[in-house]
Amino acid sequence: MNMNFNFNNPTNILFGRGMLNELGRQPLPGKKACVLISSGKSTRANGYLDRTLEQLKIAGVDSVVFDKFTENPLKEHCEEGGRFARENGCDFIVALGGGAVLDSSKMVSSMAANEGDLWEYAKGKPFQNAGLPIVTIPTTSGTGSEANCSGVISNLKTQEKIGFGDTRNIPVLAIVDPDLMKTVPSKYTAYQGFDALFHNTEVMISTGLNLLSEAIALSAIENVAAYLPRAVRDGSDMEAREHIAYASTVAGITMNLTLTTAEHSMEHSMSAYHHNLPHGAGLIMISKEFYQFFVDKHVCDERFIKMAKAMGIKNADKPEDFITALVELQKACGVDNLKMSEYGFEKDEAMTLARGARSMQGLLYTSNPCEMTDEDVAGIFEKSYH
Repeated sequence: MNMNFNFNNPTNILFGRGMLNELGRQPLPGKKACVLISSGKSTRANGYLDRTLEQLKIAGVDSVVFDKFTENPLKEHCEEGGRFARENGCDFIVALGGGAVLDSSKMVSSMAANEGDLWEYAKGKPFQNAGLPIVTIPTTSGTGSEANCSGVISNLKTQEKIGFGDTRNIPVLAIVDPDLMKTVPSKYTAYQGFDALFHNTEVMISTGLNLLSEAIALSAIENVAAYLPRAVRDGSDMEAREHIAYASTVAGITMNLTLTTAEHSMEHSMSAYHHNLPHGAGLIMISKEFYQFFVDKHVCDERFIKMAKAMGIKNADKPEDFITALVELQKACGVDNLKMSEYGFEKDEAMTLARGARSMQGLLYTSNPCEMTDEDVAGIFEKSYH
């Protein structure tokens, strides 16, 4: 076990039902907020936007709203959001929404303070100026982006999806209110919940796992396994919503301690080439074969056994028990029969997807517990294809 870690998580997290009502009492990092929401209707229809704007008014903060973000957020919208914030004289960002909005807030923050092409920064050009401070208010449970500095964006022209971030963009405040998540449809509750699960299972098999990230990851895994089927069955089950929100948020903290692995690189390649694929659905599709690869290699057996126990197999004694628990959880949430073909994939795309995964997010391969070649990755895609 790696005993060394660097824990710097300066986000003030207010967690619990009704916490949105506390926003107006918090010391906020500016006097004019650029409020980011999605292009969908739910944030407005459910009253979350009006409540947030009212809380900002209570805090003495003016605001403007930018509402163009979609699932798998686009480079152009992040650039436009940055210009919008700058032109409106905003001095901080409020991200109200799901993972796409929260991810985008990191790029909008930086582009509000820097000129140029966002994709050059995504490819490694450093931001000269620190971005605007960020306040996050998640309305879904999945990415953990409310508590870290990273995000993932897509470029449709180049068919790339890249994750990157600036450590100066870690949110200063996160309001995690499970009441804002109760209207998420069952299917998306499952997709997002598995995204949260895989953030933690990937940390568990990562070469960078340490004493603290393991403890947090196992706690999150236990909560997802116990409560996600309930949240999927009944979105108004607030006890279940609270526990999934917890698992998602602490995953954001865990990822500040330990990198995830190539499972996320692989899914980002999938949704780069097939932009309509929900991130969590893609992860679910490849998950069994991805983890089976490492189980067969016997490179971290004890970690798989620990995860299997956290997922409810108390007498687990072999790494294969984790695969059993994973499949059972997918069945319990009704997502065990997702098909890549329904999103336009062809089986002969496997090597294209594999090469895309390495070129877009090769860094995550360094966290894998053993070598994984492009041929290995293509094989996982082929075995996962339905």
